[in-house]
Amino acid sequence: MCNYNKIEIDVFTISQATNAALTDIYFHKTCLFFIQKGEKHVMDSEQKPMIGYEGDLIIFSTGSIVTMENHPVINDKYQATGMAFPQHIIDDIFLSSATQPQEKNIPHIQIIDGEETLFSNLLSLIHETVSNPDLPDIIKNHRLREPLIWLRDMGYKIPTKIEDRPTSKLRHLLETDLSYEWSAKEAANHFGMSEATMRRWLAKDGHNFSKILHNMRLEYGLALLQTTDMQISQIAFESGFKTPSHFSDSFRKRFKFSPKEIRFSNIAQ
Repeated sequence: MCNYNKIEIDVFTISQATNAALTDIYFHKTCLFFIQKGEKHVMDSEQKPMIGYEGDLIIFSTGSIVTMENHPVINDKYQATGMAFPQHIIDDIFLSSATQPQEKNIPHIQIIDGEETLFSNLLSLIHETVSNPDLPDIIKNHRLREPLIWLRDMGYKIPTKIEDRPTSKLRHLLETDLSYEWSAKEAANHFGMSEATMRRWLAKDGHNFSKILHNMRLEYGLALLQTTDMQISQIAFESGFKTPSHFSDSFRKRFKFSPKEIRFSNIAQ
């Protein structure tokens, strides 16, 4: 049974001033992005390029790893409304429906063109729902499922019963508190295995503990830069870095531009 004591669906506004590439971004939840200003350029793991334009909806299913660029409009920022859904909600909505003959599978990434009136109405519903303090959480959770129900009834199917790979299981653990000083030994104990066994376990996905934790912290910092007005120094600590300079240096090494440039257009276009 679902727990409705809190809002299970994250809703956020993304704002970005530059069009620098964001490489190897991992989606641990299914995410919907309603593009409101600018363009989103995406390259998946098979190097297939896709572009989402203003008014489009782009979907990343759980486990997607992509490189993407959010292109701002002239004299303004890129802007989108995002929604992140835990997998049990995806399973609940898409497993409960009968297979449709015209079903449009979404293997990992899908851009849906143009349903302007529908998407505009859904955006209005989303914003009204999250901004209404008088709505109980159970009602908010039901209303925020509506975009998925529309997609299902339009014939789209988002992958269900995603295999919980070693990397995904570790990410689920670490994301509970990225500011915590996690150790490989502590994480291994959580899964009831030795540190050496966990390292072999993660190697099945071609990853290691330190790299996963470091990338998660940078990706969390990126999300805070895009979706909040938090100071960069505070973001550094929230993301698990001991100093703002370590965060900034690591961020630039990973993404090839500084945290400040996410918010202010200082990169040569």
